[in-house]
Amino acid sequence: MILKTALLFVATAIAEIVGCFLPYLWLRKGGSAWLLLPAAASLALFVWLLSLHPAASGRVYAAYGGVYVATALAWLRFVDGIELTRLDWAGAAIALGGMAIIVSGWSRQG
Repeated sequence: MILKTALLFVATAIAEIVGCFLPYLWLRKGGSAWLLLPAAASLALFVWLLSLHPAASGRVYAAYGGVYVATALAWLRFVDGIELTRLDWAGAAIALGGMAIIVSGWSRQG
């Protein structure tokens, strides 16, 4: 279940990042307004993916934040082409550690 949850979080983060990146391209980089259509679809996918998680919404949002941080840094590296610093890596590790702590309590939730 841990791997499934982690992969679902990563897919959710990618959907959110794409949904926000495309309007950024339109607003700041001179992209076509047509980018807003796949952006809206990506954000709808993001919301649907969030609804698939097995925990209460507040716990999902809290745990998702850690994965979002790490995924956003991966985006920075591989899409934007910017090298990550040791502090970026440390921040991602801390965020993912927090996510792991929150997710580990899901089976004990009441």
